[in-house]
Amino acid sequence: MSAPVKANGQQYDDYYKLRHSAAHVMAQAVLERFPDAKISIGPPIKDGFYYDFDLGRVDGGSLRSFSPEDLEAIETRMRQIIAGRFPFTKRIVSATEARALFADQPYKLELIDGLASGGVDEYGEKVEGAVEISTYTQDTFEDLCRGPHVEHTGQIPPDGFKLLNVAGAYWRGDENRPMLQRIYGTAWKNKKELKAYLDRLEEAKLRDHRRVGKDLDLFSTNHEMVGGGLILWHPKGGLMRHLAEEHSKKMHLEGGYDFVYTPHIGRSVLWETSGHLGFYKDSMYSPIDIEGQEYYLKPMNCPFHVHIYKSNVRSYRDLPMRLAEWGTVYRFERSGTLHGMTRVRGFTQDDAHLFCAPEQMPFEIDKVLDFSIGLLRDFGFERFKLYLSTRPEKRVGEEDMWDASEAALLAALDRSGLPFDIHEGDGAFYGPKIDIYVEDALDRPWQLSTIQFDFNLPERFDLAYVGADGASHRPYMIHRALMGSIERFFGVLIEHYGGNFPVWLTPVQVEVIPITEEQNEYASEVARTLNRAGLRVEVDDSNDRMNAKIRNAQLQKIPYMLVLGGREMEDQTVNVRLRNGERRGTMSIADFITLAEDAIAQRIAI
Repeated sequence: MSAPVKANGQQYDDYYKLRHSAAHVMAQAVLERFPDAKISIGPPIKDGFYYDFDLGRVDGGSLRSFSPEDLEAIETRMRQIIAGRFPFTKRIVSATEARALFADQPYKLELIDGLASGGVDEYGEKVEGAVEISTYTQDTFEDLCRGPHVEHTGQIPPDGFKLLNVAGAYWRGDENRPMLQRIYGTAWKNKKELKAYLDRLEEAKLRDHRRVGKDLDLFSTNHEMVGGGLILWHPKGGLMRHLAEEHSKKMHLEGGYDFVYTPHIGRSVLWETSGHLGFYKDSMYSPIDIEGQEYYLKPMNCPFHVHIYKSNVRSYRDLPMRLAEWGTVYRFERSGTLHGMTRVRGFTQDDAHLFCAPEQMPFEIDKVLDFSIGLLRDFGFERFKLYLSTRPEKRVGEEDMWDASEAALLAALDRSGLPFDIHEGDGAFYGPKIDIYVEDALDRPWQLSTIQFDFNLPERFDLAYVGADGASHRPYMIHRALMGSIERFFGVLIEHYGGNFPVWLTPVQVEVIPITEEQNEYASEVARTLNRAGLRVEVDDSNDRMNAKIRNAQLQKIPYMLVLGGREMEDQTVNVRLRNGERRGTMSIADFITLAEDAIAQRIAI
């Protein structure tokens, strides 16, 4: 890949230009097939591109949408345009010229108004300084665009792109605006890269946590009766959650944390004081009237932990104070954004808030960072990327506090030895933060852990401690969540393993399979022995054939299958198979227990 190029202060690589250009070619092909269509925006995105269209309505008033035949025809036409090797030509236009050019395109006219008024580009994003209005033309198609593009359409590999699917999308993400038809596509430098990406998509479909969760009976949702974005944990999923939380809570206790529990609702004055009603109200549910007073479902746990801190006079000897809670919170998410376990409205956080003296801060940050990485590694994540988000333009707190906290976070990142980047100005108004991303088995990044400084709540709630000098001092406050949302964490975990969980975390670790009814009693004896050893065991004493029983256990992704025939019963042994089809052969029950216990202790997935 050549070095990234810069335009309008931003950096663009070859894939950006390739995908941006493919979006324009797609828009041309769509307009040729649907001359009355209205076009909006078509940006490149990670691994691909999209473009949004308004096709109007069909008879009866329903929205017109693209059919599979349409996508096939659009792809064919795109290849013809690519073969034409039409140059992408830029020109600068005035707002008046642009309005005349796009007079029949209402979405473009709205974008032009934003450009002309300054401060908003064609994607609705804020920009600094004067905004240039420009268009790009290829063949017969001209689009409002800031670029950049490839030199000509022939630089888009005809066998390196594919249109993937169609989805509905509100104009500018506002559910009160028109619903548009969005075509998603992907574009790569050659056929080999495209195939590799499509193979990853197929593997991602197989690992989709909604599919695997249903197949393994881990969780469900019920939008009609229970409500969207609310997870029902089934017994097997509930057991996995219990095991994960039990492990994490043990580590918290060893790490000097104290567990607390707080209510699910709080009076409006609490959220007014914390600032949530001022800064976060759009993500909170409507108030509940209780005896004439307004209460809100909690979107966060932190104000409650602050009040636990405030319930007594604190001395420097009490610090650091580490309060942890598996607290369930409720945040309003638009229905169109809900996605299985990874985007929900009610979820539990492995939340904690640390109150410390300034001189304790570096040690506490190191401790939290090590804790987070260690915990994530226990669940099988090994590849991490960290981001330090620094002070934004609008912020609270003294500059020396920002200096000290950013320096502490940066020093902790340096000491960690892990790769990290700095996001200048991307911190919250109340403090800088570290976000920890993991890469899953398909190389996809997921943001899980967060370590967040807060100068705001100690000020708003007037927190204090008595120092060694006898004077009152303001403590530092650190928010941190390691798994983050338990629901989201499990969605990521399911997709990372594709349901083939580590032995310690698997709901059923061993399936005992008697070949005939004659071995049923022996199978029960084996199961009781394994249970006493602490293993989670099921016996398949159904009338199915042995191969069917093995297949069923493999579909349920049970790590070990113990096949018992007449010889095994006579010798008091077991014949061991793994869920991946590997055969370990015949061994004693004691040897098998040792085998399983080693896998559990090492937290491995077989």
